[in-house]
Amino acid sequence: MVGTVVVFGLVLTLLRWLFAHWWLLVLLLAAGAGVAVLLVRARLAREAAARERQRRLRLALTGPGGLDHLGHRDFEYAVRDLLRRDGCRAEQVGGGGDQSADVLATDPMGRRWVLQCKHKQDPAGGAAVGVGVLYALVGTNERVHRAQVPVVVTNGKFTGPAVKWGREQDVVLVDRELLGRWASGGRPLWELLPRIPAPRSGRGH
Repeated sequence: MVGTVVVFGLVLTLLRWLFAHWWLLVLLLAAGAGVAVLLVRARLAREAAARERQRRLRLALTGPGGLDHLGHRDFEYAVRDLLRRDGCRAEQVGGGGDQSADVLATDPMGRRWVLQCKHKQDPAGGAAVGVGVLYALVGTNERVHRAQVPVVVTNGKFTGPAVKWGREQDVVLVDRELLGRWASGGRPLWELLPRIPAPRSGRGH
């Protein structure tokens, strides 16, 4: 009984205090409503941004002039232009006797990149890029190019063995999903990769 009386007294005191300071309750309700509105707006903004990213990705890959519609040589030039957009010194060198290098580049941090480009006319249903392409790139890079960052770029996909071997040998694999993000997002490729060799000069990016 004593406990019940004490609790009842506290509740009564609290109600009297709220009645005397009703404006605080109004402020709390208004603040809560404001926070709820901000959270809803933030969620809607995130959803809109995600839809815009997907739209830009589709345009970069399949839209008019998108990467899927290019020929192999034009695909090499498109990769070169993406690197130049990122601030690299990049040249298309693919052709007869290219020794597995379609594009050579030096990024703003001094890292040397060698890129082999594999364009697929049927990105979804066509053959995936196999591990043999990686073997050739690594072999010629060690003998000829001596780049820090060997890369294979495709608008298609890679086989499981290629993914495994590339991870083991530090070969960067840019598949369709990553290529779309790179082409449509405006961020340098190295910012989209989980890891990358340190700059020659020790500068960060």
